[in-house]
Amino acid sequence: MSKRECWLGRTPQDVIAQSRKIVVKIGSSTLAHEDGAVNREFLESLAKSVDALRALGKQVVLVSSGARVAGVSRIGKWSRKEDTNYKQALCAIGQVELMTAYSEIFSAHELFVGQILLTRDDFGVKERSLNIRNTLFTLTDEGIIPIVNENDTVAVEEIKVGDNDSLSAHTAVLWNADCLILLSDIDGIYDQNPKTHPEAKLIEFIDNLDETLSHIDISGKSDFGTGGIETKISATREAMGYGIPVILANGSTPDILLQLSEGTAPSTLFTNAAGKPEAED
Repeated sequence: MSKRECWLGRTPQDVIAQSRKIVVKIGSSTLAHEDGAVNREFLESLAKSVDALRALGKQVVLVSSGARVAGVSRIGKWSRKEDTNYKQALCAIGQVELMTAYSEIFSAHELFVGQILLTRDDFGVKERSLNIRNTLFTLTDEGIIPIVNENDTVAVEEIKVGDNDSLSAHTAVLWNADCLILLSDIDGIYDQNPKTHPEAKLIEFIDNLDETLSHIDISGKSDFGTGGIETKISATREAMGYGIPVILANGSTPDILLQLSEGTAPSTLFTNAAGKPEAED
């Protein structure tokens, strides 16, 4: 597989400016309020930002968490149920709430959305992965915003991707994206946990992941969701293996995608000098 020259630059502003195909992963802590209700103010900001990026000729795929917490908020019970059947039932309920909110808010900006629910097996079987890739290309080429999530209503441990950070990396690789943006509840990677160490320093640029990890503390995880910094590091490693730069930023920052594109929001950019492999025919 041949390699492209690494041309995307050393700042999030450069990367977004030179990217045509962008995958944005939205974590549960970004998408949901503390009570689990869908954060419609965030979705409104997201819709405006996606519309602005599309006006610049960019295509956007969203990988969205939030179905389970939306389910808890909708029916007001089962929040402490750990049985798989209850978890899957909550996701079935919450997925409706989630997609209804996306559809209503994005349509106000004349944006149409389409849902893609996946499991790990879908990426492991060549025919299925080709179908996913073709669907992503068809939707984005026709101006539709794909919203990807794990199919939690049927997935069990044996076939789960596990977390949407990994799902977003799989999606970025499959779609041959130019950039992956992970929106979480922190501004980026710090040298230690900023929630317990106020003196922690943000690392804005990482081009040697292993070297950086050898001298920082990445422990900790959010209340909502299935992962913390560790899952984001794993997803970043996968994307960077295909030459796809990754931006980690705080989804609660107003108009975060536009601020990243303008270079005004704090974040961490992961990149390397290996370049990006060409997509396989």
